[in-house]
Amino acid sequence: MTRFVLAAVSLAAAAAAGAGEREWRLRYDRPAEQWVEALPVGNGRMGAMVFGGVGRERLQFNEQNVWTGGPHSYAHSGAHEHLGEIRRLLFEGRQREAEQLAARQFMSRPLRQQDYQPLGDVTLRLGHGGALPADYRRELDLGRAVATTTYTIDGARYEREVFASHPDRAVVVRLTCDKPGGLAFEAELTSPHDGSETKPTDRGALLLSGRVNDRARPGEGVPPSEVRFAACLQVLSTDGDTETGGGVVRVSDASQATIVLTAATNVVDFRDLSAQPGSLAQRDLERISEWPYADLLERHVEDHRSLFDRVGLTLGPPPEEADAKPTDQRLLDAKRSPDNDLAALVFHYGRYLLIASSRPGGQPANLQGLWNEDLDPAWGSKYTTNINAEMNYWLAEPCGLHECHEPLFDAIAEIAQAGQEVAREHYDAPGWVLHHNFDRWRGAAPINASNHGIWPSGGAWLCEHLWLHYAYTHDEAFLRDRAYPLMKGAAEFFLDYLVEDPRSETGWLISGPSNSPEQGGLAMGPAMDHQIIRSLFGNTIRAAEALGVDESFRERLAEARRRVAPNQVGRLGQLQEWLEDVDDPDNRHRHVSHLWGLHPGGEITPDTPALFDAARRSLDLRGDGGTGWSRAWKVNFWARLRDGDRAWRVLDGLMTLTGSPKTDYNGGGLYPNLFDAHPPFQIDGNLGATSGVCEMLVQSHRRTDDGARLIDVLPALPEAWPEGRLTGLRTRDGFVVDLAWSDGRLDHVTIHSRLGEPAVVACGDRRHVLDLAAGESVRLGGELTVAEGATPGG
Repeated sequence: MTRFVLAAVSLAAAAAAGAGEREWRLRYDRPAEQWVEALPVGNGRMGAMVFGGVGRERLQFNEQNVWTGGPHSYAHSGAHEHLGEIRRLLFEGRQREAEQLAARQFMSRPLRQQDYQPLGDVTLRLGHGGALPADYRRELDLGRAVATTTYTIDGARYEREVFASHPDRAVVVRLTCDKPGGLAFEAELTSPHDGSETKPTDRGALLLSGRVNDRARPGEGVPPSEVRFAACLQVLSTDGDTETGGGVVRVSDASQATIVLTAATNVVDFRDLSAQPGSLAQRDLERISEWPYADLLERHVEDHRSLFDRVGLTLGPPPEEADAKPTDQRLLDAKRSPDNDLAALVFHYGRYLLIASSRPGGQPANLQGLWNEDLDPAWGSKYTTNINAEMNYWLAEPCGLHECHEPLFDAIAEIAQAGQEVAREHYDAPGWVLHHNFDRWRGAAPINASNHGIWPSGGAWLCEHLWLHYAYTHDEAFLRDRAYPLMKGAAEFFLDYLVEDPRSETGWLISGPSNSPEQGGLAMGPAMDHQIIRSLFGNTIRAAEALGVDESFRERLAEARRRVAPNQVGRLGQLQEWLEDVDDPDNRHRHVSHLWGLHPGGEITPDTPALFDAARRSLDLRGDGGTGWSRAWKVNFWARLRDGDRAWRVLDGLMTLTGSPKTDYNGGGLYPNLFDAHPPFQIDGNLGATSGVCEMLVQSHRRTDDGARLIDVLPALPEAWPEGRLTGLRTRDGFVVDLAWSDGRLDHVTIHSRLGEPAVVACGDRRHVLDLAAGESVRLGGELTVAEGATPGG
């Protein structure tokens, strides 16, 4: 038997070629006036919004650890003493009384968590007077992660490049002018936090230092803000004259200058604030002070491309003159004439944003990723775990960004520590639990209000990501040392927490008190909980089997899993959201929580036709509209339902310009800089849309009857995308997929096996059994027959 083998390097090259077929850029013909028009750069720790001004440039920047408050336990001591009474009231149908009791006795102390904060602003005053620029252009190059502003004044050409370097832990700004001595500016470093101050250092830099403003209100029990921060700004090199004084750095008679911004806080981890921010920020500055700009840029681009170039996607050629149009105008024009290239741009933008906002050793992407300018941000710009935080990471494994998943794994480990206390105090239970939000201090108790804050499945959902990483990589050390202990702890909690439903003779185990996010109020037995718990128990069993441990614990999980209340089909033909058949056919709520088992879960598939049809009915009833992130989730739903045209309709609805002077529309969609609009900005819609495109083109959540991985290519291809090419997409069990299609039909697909697992490739009703060893590849034609010159095993 012979096999056709493609070297791994050739696959990497193919992926790079796919990503590099086009230069993926956001383009604009005027400076940003609103924050949602500015262009984001980030290195996973620091983020900056680049406005592209002419006479005055603003760089609004963040550092991942700048939060209100400080280390704090949110657990409500003795709350578990009221758990039985809350359940009794709910079983008796006395929901309002249960919610009132829970509000008094069961909620977090204090009732709300802390807020992610901006650190400061760099302001560049460029000395152009009132002169008007010509040939203005503002761009964000996604492939290089560089924001560029260019314009001409009085015959002189000015250019600024801005990037956030991960290897060098800094934001770098390069200013040039093609007229000798024509560049002059002053740079100022400020913060919106009261009492912050900027002083010169003995190295000619500006050092900003301060403490986060208190957000505590009298009687609220919120601890004062303890985070201290520092930022350093220095002209690293210039051929002109420099002067530091009066809180600014001035450059004159120059043709080029390089500015570097570093930042740090006193936060070591969620319990330790012993770091020295001023010393850390200056240390980072000193580390790169001898590097020329060309080397800084090269190191940054090489680092970024090592992640960004792993996946490529084109959806046919761009429309004529598309590259010359402002990106926000393309959003408007796409409603009048097709622009599939714009959908590909949105796909790549999601990958760019995750790379920019989530890197190893840092914090996970929060509700706004890494970027926030508000002292009082919507929802605290926290981590909402009843959909939003998880949606941020759906794309990580399929797009080969496993490194970007790391910050979430680290956060789960910290949350589990805090969640042990909450499990004990609120439920008198072992293991650990997380409700629907956490912050930098890893609050795990129920917050805000009892009718939606008491939802104990956040930790179990996060554990799905631990298992997902193993499913894609088969990294046994990760499973043994990091994932399984956390999964086991979450499963231990739910073994204790589930109760038998006294209202029926089924013997079902149900969840409660809980809710179906984010509607319906406090209840017993929401479908979403049961889907998540079944998945947690099943994944934990498989993890223990893979490690050869905890046989008796596996048996307990299996028995409990069989008794968890099953999905129900209701009077409308819908998948019921609760045990009771009370779904409202007129409900258009943005949360579609009870379809978790369809996506991201995997228990509702074409292999469960009754539930599959019921999920479709529920989604029909809920409608295609909604906030930006809700539309993104629906793209994933419709892809799993194998309805590409409906998935595209929802994605097209998401790609609607909002919050712009060019339109009167202000609903869910995309802002001029393509940030997702709830509104306001939430990054989950961007990242969830990228995941949705992945699901439209390749799915791998199912297995065949004999247990082989089913790699389903083009399962939800819309008529609107008659041609395209995808490279480098990952699947579960370690496969990498390249494919091309034209006239709505598969041309060819190449499958590379990194692990040598059994698999079947499917496209429509065509199937091909793979027999590949680790490191081998096969190229199949559109009929899933072996391409010329290739003879795979099987």
